[in-house]
Amino acid sequence: MKRLFSCLLVTMALVMVGQHSQAQAKIGYISLNELIVAMPEYKKAGTDLADHQKALQQQAADYQVEFQRKDSLFAADSTKWSSAMKEIKRKELNDLYVKIVNFNQQAQQSMQEKEQQLLAPIQQKAVSTAQAVAKENGYAYILSKEQLISFPSGDDILPLVAKKLGLNLNAAPAAPPAGGGVKPKQ
Repeated sequence: MKRLFSCLLVTMALVMVGQHSQAQAKIGYISLNELIVAMPEYKKAGTDLADHQKALQQQAADYQVEFQRKDSLFAADSTKWSSAMKEIKRKELNDLYVKIVNFNQQAQQSMQEKEQQLLAPIQQKAVSTAQAVAKENGYAYILSKEQLISFPSGDDILPLVAKKLGLNLNAAPAAPPAGGGVKPKQ
C-alpha cells in the first residue's frame, strides 16, 4: 500500500511538472514571405534577377535573328548550291537550332540558379532574425504562418522581427522577382 501510494505520488508529481513545462512553452508564428517581401534586399534581388533575365533574352533573340538570317539565305540561295553544299548548310542550320534549344534550357536553369543565389542570403537573414527575436522574447517554437489554418493574433512575431530589421510593414509590398515567388526553407 505504501509502495502504491509512493508510485501514485511520483506519477502525480510528473504530471504536474509536465503540465507546468507545457504551460511555459510559448509558441509563435511568422509569415516569412511577408517579411522577405518587405526587406529592401528583396527589391534589389528582383532588379538583379530582371537584369539577368533581360541579358538572357537578348542573347536568345540574337541567336534567333542569326538563325532566321541563315534560314533565309538557305531558302534564297539553295537552288544555286550543289547537293554537298546544301547538306553542309542544312547541317549548320540544324546545329544552330540545337544550340538555340540548348541555350533556352540553360537559360531557364540559369534563372533558377540566379534566383536561388540572390534569395538564399535574404531568406537566411529573415530566418536568423526570427530565431533571435524568438529567443529574446522567450518563444520555444516559431511556426510558419503559411502552414497554419487557425492561430491567435497575439502570437504573430512578424512585427517584432520587422522592428528588429528596421522595416516598415505598412509600405506597399515589392513585386516578386522575375523568376518567381519566395520559397522559404522549411
